Amino acid sequence: MIRRPSWLPDYVPELDGLRGIAIGAVLLYHCQERFAGTPLHAVVEWGWAGVNLFFVLSGFLITGILLESRGRERFFTNFYARRALRIWPVYILLLVLYYIAVPWIFSGFWWAWHETKSAPWLHYAFFVQNLFVLALPGAIGPTWSLAIEEQFYVVWAPITRFLKPSVLIAVLIAMLCASPFLRMANLPFSSTHTLFHLDGLAVGSLIAVSLRTLQWSERVWRRITIAALMMGSCGAIALLYRGSAFSDSFLALTFGGMLLAAVLGTKRRSVYGSALKWAPLSFLGTISYGLYMTHILMFSLIGAFDRRMDAYGIAGNLAVVAVRLVVSITFATMLWYGFEKPILRLKKHFSASRKPAAPAPEMALEPAAGD
Repeated sequence: MIRRPSWLPDYVPELDGLRGIAIGAVLLYHCQERFAGTPLHAVVEWGWAGVNLFFVLSGFLITGILLESRGRERFFTNFYARRALRIWPVYILLLVLYYIAVPWIFSGFWWAWHETKSAPWLHYAFFVQNLFVLALPGAIGPTWSLAIEEQFYVVWAPITRFLKPSVLIAVLIAMLCASPFLRMANLPFSSTHTLFHLDGLAVGSLIAVSLRTLQWSERVWRRITIAALMMGSCGAIALLYRGSAFSDSFLALTFGGMLLAAVLGTKRRSVYGSALKWAPLSFLGTISYGLYMTHILMFSLIGAFDRRMDAYGIAGNLAVVAVRLVVSITFATMLWYGFEKPILRLKKHFSASRKPAAPAPEMALEPAAGD
């Protein structure tokens, strides 16, 4: 039976903070060449792991929504419509900006036409660009992880709807265990292929299912949190710079522990919880989807400034990082208030009540950004 434990709150503001950490890590990672020669470089070059944190959050949030909607009317219609409203508008806007608007403004109509004709539109339309070895432009690069998310929504919703929770747990454990071995198998797939990036989604989803079905006490979950943090972080550190196929799995466990610590600590005062609820970090998490999708495009549009700063060494590099962050965050903020947020209001048309009972709250499980 699906039942949320009494100690699991309806709203977890700390999750926005975790999103903020994830997007901050990704932003700095894409500036890593500008940190060369500074002590921060060794830290920043691990920023790619922010995508793994996004996957853990997405698995947790999406699976929670699906489980608590199992008995509701229009299950599939509501779920997919709400996902489309969250994902598609910014995605389509990015494609239009990159392939049509920016080339037209800077190079004229004919170059825009050339760019538009050369784009792999069929791959973009079906969210399968990550499954093939495609030379995606840098500004469109982040869409590989979005494609994984979309494939996850399509496949996981019916599985969650019809399979028993015990079977779901078994499937998720199998996914987590199989992931590193799939990476070791030297399959002739793209490095962004979905089969190589199941760890985070599996861990987040496993937490969501287990919380609602195993009915363990809060104390037990605290012990699990500590174990996940210790195993995950120790494993990731042990494999530091070795490029092991198990690195992503250990990182997923670490991020799962961070997520559980946020959920368990939301009603208690703690340094960790206060840090995650820090207003700038929380806001960064709120705008994280638009920021993730558009930041490389913003970086490229200020490329002339980058080149001028090359002559100033480390000081110039740090100036480039600062300007990149300001420009990309400013654009994402405008995108959130002027584009994303108004569209998200349409979600109210896709909320069905349970039958026959009244609907339970979605517990802040409706992802705020990017999940």
